[in-house]
Amino acid sequence: MTRYANHWAWYLGHHWGYKREAGEPSLTINYVGALSRYITNFTFGRGVHFQSEKRYEHVVPALLERVWTVDNDRKTVLWQMGENGSVSGDCFVKVAYEPAWSDAAGNPHAGRVRVLPLNGAQCFPEYHPHDRDRLLRMKIKYKFWATSLEGTRQVYTYTEIITDDYIEEYVNDEILDARENPLGQIPIVHIRNIEVSGSPWGLADVVDIIPLNREYNEKATEVSDIINYHSAPVTIITGAKASNLEKGPRKIWGGLPKDASVFNLENGVDLSGPLAYMDLVKRSMHELTGVPESALGQAQAISNTSGVALSIQFFPLMQRYSLKQTNYTLGLKRINELVLRTMFLYEPESLVYNPETQGIRTSDSQPLIIDPRDPQVYDTKCEWPPPLPVDVLVKLNEVQAKLALGLESKRGALRELGETFVDEKMQEIFDEQLRESREEGALELIKAQIASAILRSTGLPPTGVESPPPAPASGAPAAKSGATSAGPLPGLPGTGNGKDIESVLSELVTLSKGTKLAQRRNPENE
Repeated sequence: MTRYANHWAWYLGHHWGYKREAGEPSLTINYVGALSRYITNFTFGRGVHFQSEKRYEHVVPALLERVWTVDNDRKTVLWQMGENGSVSGDCFVKVAYEPAWSDAAGNPHAGRVRVLPLNGAQCFPEYHPHDRDRLLRMKIKYKFWATSLEGTRQVYTYTEIITDDYIEEYVNDEILDARENPLGQIPIVHIRNIEVSGSPWGLADVVDIIPLNREYNEKATEVSDIINYHSAPVTIITGAKASNLEKGPRKIWGGLPKDASVFNLENGVDLSGPLAYMDLVKRSMHELTGVPESALGQAQAISNTSGVALSIQFFPLMQRYSLKQTNYTLGLKRINELVLRTMFLYEPESLVYNPETQGIRTSDSQPLIIDPRDPQVYDTKCEWPPPLPVDVLVKLNEVQAKLALGLESKRGALRELGETFVDEKMQEIFDEQLRESREEGALELIKAQIASAILRSTGLPPTGVESPPPAPASGAPAAKSGATSAGPLPGLPGTGNGKDIESVLSELVTLSKGTKLAQRRNPENE
C-alpha cells in the first residue's frame, strides 16, 4: 500500500513532502510521469488484435471484437491497464456482465460484457501458499461517498469477497448480498508489469527513477535559489552610512568619506558544474527506463531512418517492450477466456454461428454450434502491431516479392499488413471484383447498343466497328458470289431486340439534335 501510494504521488507530480517559505520556489519537473506515460503509449498505442484457432475463427474473433470495441473502449481499457501496471507494478482486471436495462427516457440498452481495470490499492488477493499463480480468494475494498438516511453526506466502506464458490458483498461490515459464483471461478486477472522471481507482485516502470527525479528536483531548486539570490544583488557599504545614500537607478552619490567603499555582491558561483550534474541525473533516468533522450521532444535532424535503424536506436526500449508484452499477453489471454465464458453463460445464443454478425465459415469442420467445454474455444492469440513506424512501401515491396516467389499466400500477406479479419477481407475483395466485372460488362453492352443505333441511323459504322454485310432483300433470288443486294442495314449482333435499339436511338437523337426552350427571366427580379 505504501509503495502504491508513493508511486502514484510521484506519477501525479506530488514530489515535495514539505512547503517552503512564501516566495521560495520548489521546482517540480515530473520525469516520472513523462517517462511512464511514454512507455505505456509505446506499448499499447497501436492496440492489440486477437485471433483464435482455425476451427473457431468464424465465431470467436467476432465475439471478442464486439466485447472490446462495442461493449468496451479498447484503447481506454488498454491504456488504463498499462498505466496501472507501469505505476503500481500490478494490474488487476475484472470481467463482469451488465444486464440489459432501459434508461429514464425508455431507451433500451443491450447487455454487455464489461472489462474493468481495478485500482491495485483496492485489491487484496490471496494466493495458494505453494503456487503464486493460483488465486484462491480476492477481496475488493474501497470507500465511497453516499447520502445517509438523515440526508447528510457520509463515507461508506464497500467490500466484495470473491471465491470460486461464492460472492459476498458488504457495506460497513454489514452483509449486503451473498450468492453463488455462477462462473465457477474468480473473474479477476492479475497481470504483473515486470516479473520478479519468487514474488507474487510485479515491478513498476517508475521504481528506479523516483530517487533520481527527487535528486534532480532538489538540485534544480538549489540552482534556482542561486539565480534568485544574485538577480537582486546585495549592496555592501563600508565607511559610510546607508541612510545618507539615496537608493534607486541613475543615482549619483557624492561626498563619501575617503576610505568609503560601495559595491554589489557578485555571483561567484560557477553554474556549469551543477548544470552538468543535472544532465547526468537526467541521462541516468533515460538509461534506466530505456527511453531515448530524443523521445521527449528534443530537436533532432529530420531523416528517413529505416525501421531497422530505429529498432537499433530504440533497442533498450524494445527490450522493455518485449518484457512487458510477454506478461500482458498471458493476462490478455486469460481475460479473453473469462470474457467468452461470461458471454456463453449470460448469452447462450452467442454459441450459435450467426453469418450476419460473425465471420465467414470456410469449411465444414467449423461447427455451427460451439461446445463451451472444448478448451480450444478459449485458446486465443494476441497479435501486437510493431510499435515503431513502418514504411508501408517497403513492407508492400517485401510482401510482393514473397508473393512472386510463392513464399507467401494472399491471406498471409494480409496478416502481415495488419488485417485482423482476413477471410472477410478476401470476400470483400472478391465481391468488389465481381461487381466491377458486372459493371464493365454492362458498360460494354451499352456501348454495343449505342454503336448499333448509330449504324441503323446513319449507315456508317462507328470507329473501330466493322460494317456488317447487308441482309438480302425478301423474295429475291440468292445473290452470286461477291454480289450485294439492297436492303436495310442490320444492327450489330448481340445488342438486344429492336425496342432496345429504338430506345437508345431516341435518347441519342434527343441528346444530339434536341433543342432547349428559351429561358424567360423576370427583369424586375434582382
